[in-house]
Amino acid sequence: MRNLAITIFLLLIITNVFAQSKYQKDFDFYWQTVNENYAYFDRQHNDWAKVKTIYQPALDAVKDETAFMHLLESVNNELYNGHVFLNRNDNASNRCIPTGSDLKVSWLNDQFVITEIREGFSADLCGLRAGMVITSFNDMPVKDAIKKYLPKSPKVIDKDMYEYAANMLLAGTHDTKRVITVDVKGRSQHFQPDLVANKTEEHYKTVLEAKILPGNIGYIRVNNSLGNPELIKAFDSALNSMMNTAGLIYDLTETPSGGNAYIAKAMMGRFIEKELPYQKHIYTPEERETGIRRAAIELVSPRPKTYKKPLVVMVNNWTGSMGEGIAIGFDAMKRGKIVGTKMAGLLGEIFSFETPETKIPFSFPCVQLQHINGQPREDFIPPYPAANHAEAIKAGSGLILGKK
Repeated sequence: MRNLAITIFLLLIITNVFAQSKYQKDFDFYWQTVNENYAYFDRQHNDWAKVKTIYQPALDAVKDETAFMHLLESVNNELYNGHVFLNRNDNASNRCIPTGSDLKVSWLNDQFVITEIREGFSADLCGLRAGMVITSFNDMPVKDAIKKYLPKSPKVIDKDMYEYAANMLLAGTHDTKRVITVDVKGRSQHFQPDLVANKTEEHYKTVLEAKILPGNIGYIRVNNSLGNPELIKAFDSALNSMMNTAGLIYDLTETPSGGNAYIAKAMMGRFIEKELPYQKHIYTPEERETGIRRAAIELVSPRPKTYKKPLVVMVNNWTGSMGEGIAIGFDAMKRGKIVGTKMAGLLGEIFSFETPETKIPFSFPCVQLQHINGQPREDFIPPYPAANHAEAIKAGSGLILGKK
């Protein structure tokens, strides 16, 4: 019996050492992959070299793959952008932003202020509104609650970091209902958006919606389907039925989850008669390695039938990634007028990798993306501001019909 106990004890030690070696190997692979390929170290104020030291104690305590996955989720916060994420999660994981968020907050005058509401989603339905000041989340002061999502490596925490952390916090985790407390004219009010099913976790039944608005204006809204090849056929069918309209409003306000360039270019190609540039790629990691700058302009080619009438493109905080590319593309091609609020600001073109032992897939931007005029895509501001959907429809209709 004594020999058996010793054998079991030794096996446990060996198993633990193997597990630690496995997670250490994967953590080192993750860190090195980001170190070599991340495209925005020049823009973001973090210290990636410190990340290893900061998270090593937590890594030493990891006992299983779930704990390791949650550790990598925390490390992703060091890059504080919604375009850095794992392609695996569980119920305790945070929802990704902007896909899993139903409101946007901004850091204004030392307060977290709601600046945009995702219309028809839980935050909207429970009564939260733009302009409200958030004071606590699940009974914890919001300034304390956000610390979980703030990067630990920078010397100074800036506005972008505060806003990333607050928006991650308010998106919530999959397994916990949210209680959001706001200050309204000096009085606290509590809102519980998750008393109804969280719509961010549902799928649209159709890839788009299409209708004719007053003034014979066509309207097509993409339902978060820029990665679905079926969208091309549906878009062509809808647009073909609107060739005699006075103009078209192309609504990208519900495209937070990105998509594929060929699908986007297929739709954009319906509005031009010759090949045009729409987006600029900057290969920053290659420049760091070689000292030689490389950039490329991506083109859109025309597709029949060309829609020649006026075009308005609607955007907001839930216009993300490929949706942002379409918006700056139409602006670059001088083919559409962009109406709405600042877009999601998701950084660059993402690539996906996988840890060798635990097989956890992860994604982050490896190429910077710009408007062809050199402006970073994440900094683009719509030339025609509109605070919400109704204002954007009104402004877009006016631009098409020649009204102010």
